[in-house]
This record gives sequence, C-alpha cells and structure tokens, in this order.
Amino acid sequence: MAISTLAAAAGSNIDHWEQRIDLACAFRWAARWNMHESVANHFSIAVNEDGSQFLVNPRGRHFSRMRASDLILTDANDPSVMERPDAPDPSAWALHGGIHRRVPHARVILHVHSKYATALACLKDPTLQPVENNTMRFYERIAYDLGFQGMGLGDEAERVAGLAGDKPVLLLGNHGLMIMGPDVAQAVDDLYHFERACETYITALQTGQELSVVSHAVAATTAQQWLDYPDLTENHFKALKEILDEEEPDYRD
Repeated sequence: MAISTLAAAAGSNIDHWEQRIDLACAFRWAARWNMHESVANHFSIAVNEDGSQFLVNPRGRHFSRMRASDLILTDANDPSVMERPDAPDPSAWALHGGIHRRVPHARVILHVHSKYATALACLKDPTLQPVENNTMRFYERIAYDLGFQGMGLGDEAERVAGLAGDKPVLLLGNHGLMIMGPDVAQAVDDLYHFERACETYITALQTGQELSVVSHAVAATTAQQWLDYPDLTENHFKALKEILDEEEPDYRD
C-alpha cells in the first residue's frame, strides 16, 4: 500500500521522517512479538552526529499504537527537556540519553523487558552459552550488567551507560535488555533473534539435561558467519514494513 496522503503531508513538515517511520515500525512489531510492557519501555534513535539529540516515544502511548509523528525530539544535554508539557518519561531521557551521549555505535537503542531475555537476566550466571545458531550469533557480543541498583534514573542511568562498550547487546541483570545498533533494521533484527536465542536457551535449561555447548572456535566462526550473511537484516526489516503497509499502514502517519 502506498504511503497515505496524510503521512506524505506530515513528512513534509516534520524532520527525520524516514527515521520516524522506521522506529514506528519497530514499536509495532515489538508489540506483535509481545515484547511490550504496558505503556513502559522505550525505543530511541539519534539524529545528530554526537548522538545527543534523539527521537523517543512519548510517555503513556502503547507500542501497538505508535505512529511516526508521535515521536518526541529531545536532547540528552538539555535537562529543561523534562520541564516541557510533552516531556518524555524520566527513565527514557536519563537512560537512553546517557547511552546516546557515551556510546558512538548506539544510534538506535531498543529497551524491552521481553520474557526470555529477562528470565536470563534473573539468573545468578546470565551468560548466554553457544548451544545453537541464534545463541552463537551473539557469542562475545553481549555486555552483562550484574550491578542493578534500581530504576534507570540519575546515577543508575549513568552507571548503565558506561557498561555497553562496543557490544550490540546489554543484558541488564535483574532488569531486562537493551539492543544498540547503527540503524533500526539492524537493531530490530538483533532484538528478534536475541529473544529467540534466549527462548531456546531457557527451554534447554528447563530440561535439566547437560547442555551441548560448542567450542570457542565453532561459536566464533558461526558468529562471524551471521555478520557476513548478505542482506539478512535489510530483507527482514523490509518484509516487516511490507506487512505493516498492508495491515497497519497508519504507523507511517
């Protein structure tokens, strides 16, 4: 389905329109995948060079209803943002702002409390072992936060922002998950496959049987094969947008 006249008109008057459309698509699919948390959790995308300015979802809007025009443009270096009548959620501004300012590769940040990733984050040892293709995709690509001190506000937000390093995945112990990527397509693909990996791993643990963990060499090779696989993330995200264009085209408005 073609972009509606309303969406086209809106796009001509609102900055960063294509990025808005992509992020709105991510919200809709997170809801479809049951990775939303009431009207909480946040996705963001940096829109300037140093990452300090970013688009984020407004307070109180459900992922399943997010539209491109709903996203708020905010500034991680400007605390007065929180005095605006349309101020974002405090934890969104603090946590996402801290990471956008400090982690160059985190152009897109997806924060969820998805079922299986959060279950993994609750374990004393939350290490995701390389036991199948999806778990191997993230081999040596996960940063682990084992020092939970409360909700992502103030000092806690800054502490978490310092842990990501160069990894695309930050597993927040006793909390949830943050995916960081160069664009929405990559971040969404990582979000989907990381939750699938955690689902398989947690299910395997539930059998009580010994896990068949592959060697470092095999896991590292497989992880690189994922990175080198041609057009995987682009094709996945293209398909997701095509489905929404048919079934929920208002995400573009």
